[in-house]
Amino acid sequence: MKQAKPFNVKHAALAATIGNMLEFYDFITYSFFAIQIGHAFFPVQSEYGSLMLSLATFGAGFVTRPIGGIVLGIYSDRIGRRPAMLLSFALMGGAILTISLTPSYNTIGLAAPVIVIAARMVQGFALGGEVGPTTAYLIEIAPPEHRALVVAWQPASQEIAATAGALVGVVLSNTMAPEMLDSYGWRVAFLIGAICLPFGIWMRRTLPETIPHAEAKERSNHLSLARRHIGVIALALMILASGTISTYVTQYMTTYAQNTLHVTPTLAFTVSLVSNGLQIVGALFGGWLADRLGRKPVMVWPQFVTLALTYPTFLWIVHAPGAFSLLVGFGVLSIIGSLPFTAFYATFTEALPQNIRGGVFATVYAVAIASFGGTAQLVVTWLLHVTGNPLAPAWYLLLAAIVGLVAMGLMPETAPVKQRQAKA
Repeated sequence: MKQAKPFNVKHAALAATIGNMLEFYDFITYSFFAIQIGHAFFPVQSEYGSLMLSLATFGAGFVTRPIGGIVLGIYSDRIGRRPAMLLSFALMGGAILTISLTPSYNTIGLAAPVIVIAARMVQGFALGGEVGPTTAYLIEIAPPEHRALVVAWQPASQEIAATAGALVGVVLSNTMAPEMLDSYGWRVAFLIGAICLPFGIWMRRTLPETIPHAEAKERSNHLSLARRHIGVIALALMILASGTISTYVTQYMTTYAQNTLHVTPTLAFTVSLVSNGLQIVGALFGGWLADRLGRKPVMVWPQFVTLALTYPTFLWIVHAPGAFSLLVGFGVLSIIGSLPFTAFYATFTEALPQNIRGGVFATVYAVAIASFGGTAQLVVTWLLHVTGNPLAPAWYLLLAAIVGLVAMGLMPETAPVKQRQAKA
């Protein structure tokens, strides 16, 4: 692929992932403040009912993700990566401002939850078209020997966003009384992300395009070309389903620690802060390893270790809930569990031709997220409610880990270092 002019890879990767990080901060912050948002917009009789309605609204953001993945992903293949990333970012900005400024149910009645649900659906559309073009862009600007490390900034930026959200949660829960957090503290968390929106738009406007203008104008039949890669796509869907369940159950741990283990909000947010911070390290280290050892070893072995450790870790946490068990237990699972997915991002992107890369990746990612991410926290909340067993999240995570491990073992090796060794 020839680029119109040389550019600085580090600067371009930073600009792309900063935008990605800001979008995920806004989206993930909702899950951290699900309880408070439920009180603001869904003041029903029971705490369980309020939380479920809040989580259902969180899930509404996933309904439109496949639509955004298809529309914005194909747009990025045909028009360019930069226009698609700018559009998704602008839509996300409008939605997050709407949520943060919408009056509560007690102020405007039924209009409040309706507005919030609509804004969440716009968020979902925008985020559905964010990951595919951004990942395609990162793989296209990276030198072959460093592709996995550059692409690692995609999942790493998501974890940076989650870490920032958890940090904001820790600060707010330490400085605000519970009634203040319910009233407007969660709005402050959202508005912090909104403040960064102009900076993100400016950064993305400076990105050089990776698809030459003439190639971008070509009209490919995405569906017919995608059929040639149906095997890889099916495996990718399984892996993304596994990773999505793991990610969103992990994000739910703030609520789980408060509602089920009955620890303080400060400790709950601190656990999320530490585990998300470790996932940043794991994502980048996984990319570094995948460039040197190949993609498959870095996918398969850490996933196997995660599978082996999940149930004992939850058993320990449930029977001895406290700062040590929560921080160490979730910390270990977080850093090991984040290693395989950086290698997977590189593998799946490398396995797809450029003219369908953004659209196919975005669509498969969005379908997996919509099907399993939007329901993960609802499923876990429901399992905890009907069984009364605090180990219920571990059962769901084990099932997801098994599916992911099988699919990772069947994925092809796409690392340039391994391909050169095979030819030699």
